[in-house]
Order: sequence, then C-alpha cells, then structure tokens
Amino acid sequence: MSHCIATYRIHDDRADFHKKAESIAVGMTVGSWTELPQAKREAMKKHLGEVYAVEVHESADGTEGSRYADVRIAYPDVNFSRDIPALLVTVFGKISMDGRIKLISLDLSDNFLSSFPGPKFGIDGIRQLLGVYDRPLLMSIFKSVIGLNAAELREQFIRQARGGVDLVKDDEILFENDLTPIETRVRLCMDAARDVEEETGKRLLYAANLTGRTSGLKEQALRAIDAGANALLFNVLSYGYDVLQELSSDPDLTVPLMAHPALAGALYPSPHYGIAAPVLLGQLMRVAGADLVLFPSPYGSVTMPREENLSIRDQLHTTSLGMKRSMPVPSAGIHPGLVPKILRDFGTDVVVNAGGGIHGHPMGTEAGGQAFVQAIDAAVNGISLTEQAASHPALKAALDIWGGE
Repeated sequence: MSHCIATYRIHDDRADFHKKAESIAVGMTVGSWTELPQAKREAMKKHLGEVYAVEVHESADGTEGSRYADVRIAYPDVNFSRDIPALLVTVFGKISMDGRIKLISLDLSDNFLSSFPGPKFGIDGIRQLLGVYDRPLLMSIFKSVIGLNAAELREQFIRQARGGVDLVKDDEILFENDLTPIETRVRLCMDAARDVEEETGKRLLYAANLTGRTSGLKEQALRAIDAGANALLFNVLSYGYDVLQELSSDPDLTVPLMAHPALAGALYPSPHYGIAAPVLLGQLMRVAGADLVLFPSPYGSVTMPREENLSIRDQLHTTSLGMKRSMPVPSAGIHPGLVPKILRDFGTDVVVNAGGGIHGHPMGTEAGGQAFVQAIDAAVNGISLTEQAASHPALKAALDIWGGE
C-alpha cells in the first residue's frame, strides 16, 4: 500500500512518546481503533496510520523543555485526495494545535507526486529564456515603488536593467493601484527591457506581482501576459499552495512563476511549532509548481540558519521528486561581498537577489548592479573580490561600504 510519511518533532518533558505516536497515527486516520468491532477493523485497516519510528532524545541535564522525540508516521494515500490542502490537513491539521509539535519533513509517495507536474520551466527553462548557462543569475527588486507614477517606475527599471541584472521583480507589497496597474507596469517595463537589450544584447525577465482576489488571478495573469509579461511574482502562502498549482499547471499561463515567502515567518522559525522551512519553502513550493523560490538568506538582515537554507536548496534541486528543479533565491541583506559565500553554499544554480545592495550603492543603482556583475564574474573565475575590485570601481565602492573578501 502506498503511503506518505510525516516526521514530527514533539517536545514534552513527561509524555510517553510511543503512546503519543500511536494516538496520532490512529486519531489522524480512522479516529479510534480499540473501540471498533473486529469486522469493522478489517474493513478500516487500509485506512489506519502506522507508526514507523519513535526516536526519543532525553534531556541530558534535566533542563525543562529540552526533552523531545522525532516521530515518523505513515498515512495511507487512500485517505486523501491528490492535492496539497488535503495532504496538510491529513498530516498536520488538528495535531498542529496539540502542544509543542512541529512538522519537520514529508516523504511523499510516487503515487501522490504523480498528480503534480511541478515547475513548468524550472532551472533549465529559465536559463534557456535568458540564454545564460554558466553562472549564477542576478536579480534586483523595485524599491520604494508605492506612489511612483509610470515614468518614475520606468526610470527605476532602466537603471536596474543597465546595471546588468538578469531579472527584475516587483516588490511583493506592490498591488494594483491607479498609478501603475499591472498592464501599465508590464508594458512600460518590457518596452524598457527591449530598449536596454538593443543597447547591451542582454535579455531580461521582469516578474510582475500577481495580486487581487483568487477568483480573478488567472484573468489578471492573462492580461499581464497579453501586455508582454515574461514572468510573474506570487505571494504563495497568503493564497495557498493549491492556488499556485492551479496557476502553474494552467496551459494558458506561459511564463515562469516566482514564489515569494511572505508570511513564512509565522510558520517555520519556532523550534516547537509550525512547519520546517525545507518543507514550507522548498518541497511544497516546488511540488506546487514554483519555477523560482525566494527565502530568507543565512547572510543578511532577515536570517535563517545556514543548515535550513541548504536543506531548502536540496529540496529544490533533488532528483527524488521526479520533476523539474526550482531555482533557489536566497534573499534579504545581500551585497556584493557575499557573492563568493553564496556560490560556495549554492553553486551556480542560484539567483543572487538584491534590493538595498543595488539601490543603496553610493554611485547609484546602475553601479550597484555592475558591482554584483563584477563580483559574480570574479567568484566564478576563482578571483578574489579584493583583486577584482582593484580594477573595478563599482565593486570597490561596494566592498568599502559593506565589506567582503
């Protein structure tokens, strides 16, 4: 029988973790077991959850709150439909409210995964769109855009594009507005992108923020695509994974989807509650079809532990899911001095994503992008940033402010 297996970390100073695991396995599947007559048990057996493992970690020094167990429970696929909402309600619905319990991993069956095509473009498709195959990609973010008119927005876009970035994305808090509705933004930004491409020969993706009521998202996406959009940004957790999957699997939506992690901080950081970041921002984002996935970096202003970052990377890259790989985008607080560290941790299949690290450059936004381009070129070719900066003023100015190698 096919199963999906959930692993929980449960903290409790006194609990019998084996009994707790049995209670979850039964309570989250058939509801009760010992009370059932024998004939009914036979009929319900295929629906019964199974405890795979209970690994207890006793407190070494008796410190209150430090005793925990990692519990693995298998849930029969026959119990739930092939969608992420059904999966999450099954494995973590009501027990998410039952004390200090955190969902730390999911092993999804091939049977379940067969219903998910995954990313439409993935890493290889994005590289093909851009014509860039041998280095990390560079992305910049519109900043201070609320209240900008179309001309001001276009000017900011051009400065970013001339800096040499591969992608520009909307700020996630830029919603539909009278000054720059999505069709207007897309037209003016893509016109500017074509102008810059004529100057430099460099292609560029612009991810416009897809927002509004769920019922209108597809229509808005189609309007953006008709206006020339070649990527879309989406705040996945505020809408739900199923909405992302509907968008990503729709044949009419022919551009990459970039998943933003807004609200993730309400779900993953606690050691005692919520859903672990590799599941929340790695595995489920990819299964639902995100081509690129943003998440807090371990380096900058909104930090995440490095081991969690690398686990997200692994979920976005692993071949075990049987679908295209998603591009990791570690974000927040990124400046040119961090580029070698990003490459060491993520390799070349990564997007170096910067907002303030580009716009805050003392020589201006264009120079901010150039500093990153120079840092990436150095890191890829095994040149120290200090050596590269000696002949590249934009990079030197960035290192003088933010530091680095």
